[in-house]
Amino acid sequence: MSFVERKRVKFFGLPLSFTKYTITEEKLTITSGFLSITEDDAYMYKIQDVRLTRSLSERIFKLGTITCYTGDTTHPELILHHIKHSSQIKDFIMTSSEEARRKRRSLHTLNIDAQDLDEEELAERN
Repeated sequence: MSFVERKRVKFFGLPLSFTKYTITEEKLTITSGFLSITEDDAYMYKIQDVRLTRSLSERIFKLGTITCYTGDTTHPELILHHIKHSSQIKDFIMTSSEEARRKRRSLHTLNIDAQDLDEEELAERN
């Protein structure tokens, strides 16, 4: 299953943005530009969290903005602006990222700190 969405911003019926979002079970690709094209990829197993926001104007036009928080060093946040079917796509990204992490057997170790343990807990473990 995959989704292909475009950023929905128009002026007099003409698109102001030439951004295309391609979401598959393996990766998320953002292609932007008209004359000079830039392509940003993020593998699904690197996506750690997803947030959906809808402003008043987006709710009127049934659009949404999805923010993907990744473990990628070049793009820690990938933002998908003004897309249709935003809640379905958010759910798809969440389930696909969990499945990709399970397939790769990767461990999500964000914010684990050894300093949180007391000396008594360390003594009990040894």
